Amino acid sequence: MSDLDYKVRETIATLYKNAPGFKKRLDAAGLSPDDLQSVADLAKLSVFRKDDLIELQKQDPPFGGLLGVPISSLRRVFQSPGPINEPEPPVTDAGRWGPGLKAAGFKAGDVVINAFGYHMTPAGASLEDGLSSIGCVVIPGGIGNQEQQIQAMAAFGAAGYVGLPSYLKALIDKAEMLGYQLGVTKAFVLAEPLPPSLKQELNNHGIAVYQSYGTAECGNLGYDVDGYAGWRIPDDTIIQICDINSGQPLSHGEIGEVVVTLLKNYYAIIRFGVGDLSAIIPDSAHDGGGLRLQGWLGRVGAATKVRGMFLHPTQLANMMARFPEVAAYQAVITRVNHRDELSLQILPATSADQTDLSDRIQKTAREAIKFRLAVEIVDNIEPDAPPILDERTWE
Repeated sequence: MSDLDYKVRETIATLYKNAPGFKKRLDAAGLSPDDLQSVADLAKLSVFRKDDLIELQKQDPPFGGLLGVPISSLRRVFQSPGPINEPEPPVTDAGRWGPGLKAAGFKAGDVVINAFGYHMTPAGASLEDGLSSIGCVVIPGGIGNQEQQIQAMAAFGAAGYVGLPSYLKALIDKAEMLGYQLGVTKAFVLAEPLPPSLKQELNNHGIAVYQSYGTAECGNLGYDVDGYAGWRIPDDTIIQICDINSGQPLSHGEIGEVVVTLLKNYYAIIRFGVGDLSAIIPDSAHDGGGLRLQGWLGRVGAATKVRGMFLHPTQLANMMARFPEVAAYQAVITRVNHRDELSLQILPATSADQTDLSDRIQKTAREAIKFRLAVEIVDNIEPDAPPILDERTWE
């Protein structure tokens, strides 16, 4: 039995004992910990997805019974769009970003601006922990206040950047407009695609760009390593690429859903389908050790990632239920100058009072679904129009 098999057996047994929601999941499937003794055995358990997690947390708040430790023992708790509640234990680099940052050339003493949000969602705090774990000095920039961020980067001599690739470009453009010469030489980017044209533009500014892949629930799931194609899968993470219908693992090289099992005793992320499509690059003797993901190859479900956060159709439906004066709506996503743009087209009811309607919807969107969007009143929306229309191209 391999080391991973032993860890699977230990993790399953511990969570079955301490996380009642996970015990209920296994019992409903007619399984016991004795049935899940290895990585291969995990396929006996059906895939558990974001929508399942949201519903489970509604039924049994705050964590759906999947927490294997007392909530009082956690360091932080977060709430991401969905909403999805997420726990963080008091351990070093809980999101496991350190190995990817090291592979990207980040080292102790580097001053790094972290341009992920720190409010409610885990990205900012989680990436900061990864940076701190290797001794970096962090500027907790978050998103927005670009002029102040640029001033801080110049004042502290920031050599590194962590955040969305599109936001790095926005900072560079703003710095040039303000007359600042930034000293960033390396960037660790994630949460949105990195088209070749944007990567080349950042390279032209003297910045080595390394891409990573992960989710709020799972942390780091893959990262760039010089000289190798695809994303290196962290050693302590089990990723299976599964058939989107049966949930059964596919052979290396086949495209399917990314299904994650974390070997962590505090939270039951077991056979968790993140909704992304990828493939595992076949192993070879010179791949640097470990398996690799081919990259992001699309989405399984209806949720769409915008500016690094998922936008769910159910989120839109719940929000728009507050506006009975709107007869129909459609969110439209475009991409302008390597930046996601989100607008909401609305069709008011015939007798609706349109006074301040756009402003009220914009304010509600910022508060309810955490997105800034433009509201456009239109004359027609087709009855069968999808709630989210993604018109972006990644060239």
